Amino acid sequence: MSSDNNTRTSRDDSGSNRRSFLKAAGVGVASTAAFGLSGCLGGDGGGGGGPIKIGHLAPVQHDMGAGSMNSARLLVDHLNEDGGILDREVQLVEGDTQFSPSQANQLVQEMVNEEDVKMISGTFASETMLGIEERVGNLNVPFIDTGSASPQITQNFVGEDYETYKNVFRCNPVNADFQADLLADYAEYLSDTHGWNSFAVVVEDAEWTKPMSERTTAGVQDKGLELALDRRISPDTTDFTPILDEIEESGADAQLKAISHIPGTSMLATWGENEYPFAQEGINVASMSPQYWADTNGGCLYETTAESGAGGTAPVTDKTVPFAEDYQAEFSERPTLPMYMGFGTYDAGYIFKEAVEAVGSADYENDLDDIVAELEATDYTGTAGQIQFYGPDHDYPHDVKHGDDLAPFPVTQWQEEAENDMIEGDGAKVCVWPEAFSTADHQMPPWMA
Repeated sequence: MSSDNNTRTSRDDSGSNRRSFLKAAGVGVASTAAFGLSGCLGGDGGGGGGPIKIGHLAPVQHDMGAGSMNSARLLVDHLNEDGGILDREVQLVEGDTQFSPSQANQLVQEMVNEEDVKMISGTFASETMLGIEERVGNLNVPFIDTGSASPQITQNFVGEDYETYKNVFRCNPVNADFQADLLADYAEYLSDTHGWNSFAVVVEDAEWTKPMSERTTAGVQDKGLELALDRRISPDTTDFTPILDEIEESGADAQLKAISHIPGTSMLATWGENEYPFAQEGINVASMSPQYWADTNGGCLYETTAESGAGGTAPVTDKTVPFAEDYQAEFSERPTLPMYMGFGTYDAGYIFKEAVEAVGSADYENDLDDIVAELEATDYTGTAGQIQFYGPDHDYPHDVKHGDDLAPFPVTQWQEEAENDMIEGDGAKVCVWPEAFSTADHQMPPWMA
């Protein structure tokens, strides 16, 4: 693996703050960590009066991962502008997971043993997070998951062996069980709004979508709606015509989907060009990218996706839109908005700051119990909502709480026009549900009217 020294200038009100980082690039699983280091350099990496290092893991080849890493860089800028953590400068250690659990494991090991990080955030794919959790637990480093959704991350680790995994938390997104329930609630909203009463639950075959096949299907039926189809599809699917034909034949008014590994562009192109008589609703991670309108040549028009922070399109809290605007001012290359994981990553840094400053120490080797206790007591207004964690005895210990006035999972829709739109080009993204955050009415495809 080769490495290059690069320097980039961060946004700063005074224009004087410069941030350097070392960037290593490689293909596949590298023999040494693919680290980047940003922040105010110097010091001993965490001891004495030197800087406090925080690590971030993300697959930066993906818009979601790149947006999250950018958000971590912006976080470090803002933390240092606010006095750092414990009055010490903050440095960011960047790790490219490359969607590989083995690569992520190596990065975690080296971040702790060689870089002396005091906290790690990130991941994205649930398979990656589940693959590193044993190592994270054994190393004791505080870890705040900001991108993966599988309920097993808290249930099967913190819930079954609290003492080993008490250092693991998830602040974003709400877990997939809650997402599954919310899709059923959203189906009820669509029924009330458009009279759609029949739904096809079609999701990719991945760890995080298991609850959609179990809870969303049951929830739709519990609400007196028809479950027209329940289907899991391979993440390698490229020809969506047979699937779309099957949905049409089922008589569904809308497809409730949950896809992350599937780009979705081919599905949307086939759907729109043939004007299939059902709506495209649910969760499509690729559709969260602000560049998705251009990627699909407008084919995503009328598609919805649920996403933390409403993609920056609505004031979920008074911090949501300002953070998205700061991000846009700092980063001109794609993705030009932080996307759902970026909101969680930014919040994680301030959650950690509040906890260790309440303890007066970031030394988790000696003060882990005190740091964990403060994290468990978190009540923080973040960019994605009000962040609190479930306690050790809950079904989802150390998971972000979901409910009224807590972390929501709003639904956005691609439309042609919107006020205060943050998307370049002809497409606009607006928040349509829930009503508390909506910035526009949900639109049905005109050929369905």
